[in-house]
Amino acid sequence: MHRIIVFLGPSLDRPSAEKILAAEYRPPAKRGDLLRAADDGATIIGLIDGVFHQESAVAHREILQAVKKGVLVVGSSSMGALRAAEMDTLGMVGIGEVYRMYKSGELESDDEVALVFDPETGLTLSEPLINIRFTLREAARQGVLSAEDHNILLAAAKSVFYPQRTYRRVAEAAGDTLDDGVRDRFLGWVKKHACDRKRDDAIAALEYIRGIAGK
Repeated sequence: MHRIIVFLGPSLDRPSAEKILAAEYRPPAKRGDLLRAADDGATIIGLIDGVFHQESAVAHREILQAVKKGVLVVGSSSMGALRAAEMDTLGMVGIGEVYRMYKSGELESDDEVALVFDPETGLTLSEPLINIRFTLREAARQGVLSAEDHNILLAAAKSVFYPQRTYRRVAEAAGDTLDDGVRDRFLGWVKKHACDRKRDDAIAALEYIRGIAGK
């Protein structure tokens, strides 16, 4: 019988996660939390969300120690994807597109997945850059944005400090380089069509763990 502990926060809401996988869900991981999970008897650890700048982040060494104890450590979506890309050659398993992009070098900075959220409600207060990337790509694919508009907005998104990133703030940061009509069209479209890559990858990780655990 597996004991599964998953560190989950703003990437996926708890009710949706529980419908996919029966597990013990803990808040975003900080340094030492994975070792505590291993000591608590976890046989599978899902690392999805973790702290970045608020407290010390999950250390590579504790992931390695958990793996050496025989724990399957699966990373995805956010901090999990970042650590998996760094640790998959040492036994950690990475799942999802965000992990793949870190692994390939397409993404490098933890700024790509960082955001701010309300610790009590779990509601996100900013938009992670990786989600903005996928949203802009889809908007261009659907003809909402031209290739030039896409590039303008992506550059604007990168220029905004991560706690302040929202689609409206990004559009404002583009300034006069973006036509007013394009800005309004994009902001209207994004209300219903924004992509949430982190959520998609979190779901994929839970489904993977469910398959391994036979639940």
